[in-house]
Amino acid sequence: MNVYRRMVLGLFASLLAAPVVADERLREVIADPARPEAQAARDDQRNPYETLRFFGLRPDMTVVEISPAGGWYTEILGPYLREEGRLIAAHWNLDAEDVPDFYRRLRAGFDERIADTERFGTIEIVPFDPPELTRLGDPGSADLVLTFRNVHGYKRAGTFGDVLDASHAVLKTGGVLGVVGHRLPEDREQDPEARSGYVQQSWVVAMAESHGFRLLEAAEINANPRDTADHPSGVWSLPPGLRDGEEFRAIGESDRFTLKFAKR
Repeated sequence: MNVYRRMVLGLFASLLAAPVVADERLREVIADPARPEAQAARDDQRNPYETLRFFGLRPDMTVVEISPAGGWYTEILGPYLREEGRLIAAHWNLDAEDVPDFYRRLRAGFDERIADTERFGTIEIVPFDPPELTRLGDPGSADLVLTFRNVHGYKRAGTFGDVLDASHAVLKTGGVLGVVGHRLPEDREQDPEARSGYVQQSWVVAMAESHGFRLLEAAEINANPRDTADHPSGVWSLPPGLRDGEEFRAIGESDRFTLKFAKR
């Protein structure tokens, strides 16, 4: 009995200790001076530590980041997953004929940055262009799928359902989909094309639940009560865009929902 008790206590202690190790590793990556200074300066607005811990990130996971753009979160995920895990970046399809030059330049900078395998390990890039290209990896192979501040683009293009289906297919049963997006107040009329960049949280939840996901939790990690969501240029009036002048800097970045779903 004493041996059994020691085994149980030892297992319990190891389970308690594991998150602490993961937390410290994540803190180290976020604090790494190798991160671009301009990106690190936005940590207090984007809350990467709290956000990634909320989504349950661990260093041994297979993670898919959808539409990483310039790679703000990739700068954290790549080094964090380098030794034990795997990161897949589902990025713009450069073979498409209508890719804007801005996207091509941003993607070129992304590719050049992650070519530093000593820092990032080997990040697999897959072309993602729903509804035509939606394969994110082998079915049931990923632990976590993440997308940050992209939902408005999917809504405008009418492809959010395709994104959800692709995420559902690549995730293991019980795997997590983490979504951060610019939040439109529920009492406002939703523009079907989300031209302001803001999307109602209830719409995102309803869409996800209709595509095989279950909402586990909604967090206020990235909430900003100063954001009234009625700016001349939408979310792009706010930092970092500041399309309408410095007067919007004091508001801070947009009010955002942070949603954690599980694959049913």
